[in-house]
Amino acid sequence: MHERLGETAHAVEAWQAVLSLSAGLDPVPPALVDVLAHAHAFVAEQTQAFAEEVEQGMADARADVPPAALRRFDACLDNAFGRRRIYRNECSGVHYPFLPAYEFFDRDHFPWLAELEANTETIRTEFEALLARSQPMRPYVAMDRGTPENKWTPLDNSLDWSAYFLWEYGVANAEAHALCPRTVKVLEAIPRAEIPGRGPTVFFSILRPHTRIPAHTGVTNTRTIIHLPLIVPEGCGFRVGGETRSWRVGEAFAFDDTIEHEAWNDSDQLRAVLIFDVWNPFISPAERDLLCRYFALADASSRNPARERGGM
Repeated sequence: MHERLGETAHAVEAWQAVLSLSAGLDPVPPALVDVLAHAHAFVAEQTQAFAEEVEQGMADARADVPPAALRRFDACLDNAFGRRRIYRNECSGVHYPFLPAYEFFDRDHFPWLAELEANTETIRTEFEALLARSQPMRPYVAMDRGTPENKWTPLDNSLDWSAYFLWEYGVANAEAHALCPRTVKVLEAIPRAEIPGRGPTVFFSILRPHTRIPAHTGVTNTRTIIHLPLIVPEGCGFRVGGETRSWRVGEAFAFDDTIEHEAWNDSDQLRAVLIFDVWNPFISPAERDLLCRYFALADASSRNPARERGGM
């Protein structure tokens, strides 16, 4: 009735209520199939028209705003118009409250990124030397025997996604340091998350052709993950929450891995990225010290169940 009377706002609201109620119908009664199809089409059409109207009206106001300052506002509008979902932190270990849930962090938080990027060729050369020596890579996914089949099963103990570690849980790989001295020197100049027995972890990540890493979330939002792309053929991509990016050789970025993310290599060549963790930039130095003390106590306690399962 609202639609026939031209009461568009009321019609959208009513049809949205119908669609919300129908979401639990399984199966959908045949008599409702055409009605719900019309509802979807009407809501989509009107929402798109509303979005265009708002964006046209916002054009002048946006013109003088720097792109970095528009990220959250644009995400707000995209969510309001149903164009994207806003993802939240999902931590399997320690969740640090009240931190912004940024998918990709602004570069301004990491002034050393430019120096890291300037050393891309040096790092890639040492990585390619590892490949030329047939230096053993390790499957990134290695589940315990008897683990029920799950989304990781296709990658379990497979070199389709492999890694070569320079540091692992804060412990240096002496062989890797000897083989990649210039890479190590670059990384040692970066303020990494130094947590005994936990961080940093630094590794070359290799994704074979036609391999996909399923959507997943990380351990703790106290850290930030850095990617420095080294070898990126066409057909590779990376999604964090509602934002998808293409890796570009030599262009590093920082993201929160406790927000759902996934990666893929649809090309016929391998993809290689240097990956390491640093502190979440919104955690103060005093909080970092407190967290390090907490982790030390937690690791020493026989009452900590997370210690047994390797959690943060």
